Amino acid sequence: MAGEKMREASASMDKAIEAVRREFTSVRTGKATPMILETVRVDAYGSVMPINQLANVTVPEPQLLVVHPYDASVAGSIATAIQSADLGLNPSVDGNIIRVPVPPLTEERRLEMVKVLHRMAEEGRVSVRHVRHVAKKDLETMKREGEIGEDELHRRLHELQDLTDKHVATIDSLLAKKEEEVMEV
Repeated sequence: MAGEKMREASASMDKAIEAVRREFTSVRTGKATPMILETVRVDAYGSVMPINQLANVTVPEPQLLVVHPYDASVAGSIATAIQSADLGLNPSVDGNIIRVPVPPLTEERRLEMVKVLHRMAEEGRVSVRHVRHVAKKDLETMKREGEIGEDELHRRLHELQDLTDKHVATIDSLLAKKEEEVMEV
């Protein structure tokens, strides 16, 4: 029973790390990558859809994204969505395709991106700690109800703290790697 709680906690912490990893991919580094547009939502066909359901995004050059809409009638909507996504990108519609030049980041913009990364990482750490808090409460409840003993509780709490520390360290290493990538000129 206590082992099951630990597995659930570990799985939840892994999900928090994956969420941080996904969020980090949306932060622009100065190099063109289709992941930059992953968070863009387009108002098309009467609903709001992710860009990857409406178009194919390619990187023909290091500083250029090209968006090929599956349906040419939504090209304007896609360009508007990219413009309003607050990514610092200025798309231009060229017939059936959308060209999105990726300007090099200024030092000021890089520092802003680093702040955003730190905020995302802290949200991830808070999420991991919340999982620890819930699991700790569950383990203490199990002890109170006599399902596990005092020694088992202490062993599991120590194991839970080690698990938390490991996941927080993973988030910190992801942050350091992404921060280095953003600050690279």
